[in-house]
Amino acid sequence: MLPWITVDETRTADGTVLTLARRGTEWEVLFDGLVLMSSRAHGSEEDLARLAFARAPHARTVLIGGLGLGFSLRATLDLLGPRGRVVVAEQSSSVVDWNRTHVGGLAGQPLEDPRVTVREGDVRRRIGETPAAWDLILLDVDNGPGALIHDANAGLYDARGVAACHLALKEGGALGVWATGPDDGYVSRLRRGGFDASAVRVAPRPGAGGQKHVIFVAAKARARGRR
Repeated sequence: MLPWITVDETRTADGTVLTLARRGTEWEVLFDGLVLMSSRAHGSEEDLARLAFARAPHARTVLIGGLGLGFSLRATLDLLGPRGRVVVAEQSSSVVDWNRTHVGGLAGQPLEDPRVTVREGDVRRRIGETPAAWDLILLDVDNGPGALIHDANAGLYDARGVAACHLALKEGGALGVWATGPDDGYVSRLRRGGFDASAVRVAPRPGAGGQKHVIFVAAKARARGRR
């Protein structure tokens, strides 16, 4: 079997070591030595976009938190109309660079699409900038609301974070959140925050058995009397 080779490595502001590794045609990004994302299993990242668009099929403005290996972005672009636009908020400049120089081909070079703008920094800042700015908000920045990659991200999923997402979405818009497992408390917070919310179990890749990932999908209702 081919060995894993470290292609590049960087340290985030909080001291976390991010590693880009390759074995043959397979790629991984590791977080302090733990696999954070892999080119072998990206079906659930694509489902994040698919399930969110199912709740807001005419979406034209999309905010994505977390670039990863670009699979969620690619699925979004494939579902988005030609006049749509996507803003990707990514904390790590290295992850952006890796997509441009090493792994962009995995998802068909999504950063080269003219509908895409990359904004380096915290997605919470983008969420809080302008009310009713987005048709869709897709979050893939942690392993779930209760399995944080960075402790500071807790503010995305608590009651204030839910309220901020609700305010940032247009009427009829939807929030999608990727997770490794269920979180009933988060679903309850979404519902208390005015969303029609559910948790959908999805396979990490087509045909995969065993443990399922979870996509939280939350739709913001339209005001009464509007269509």
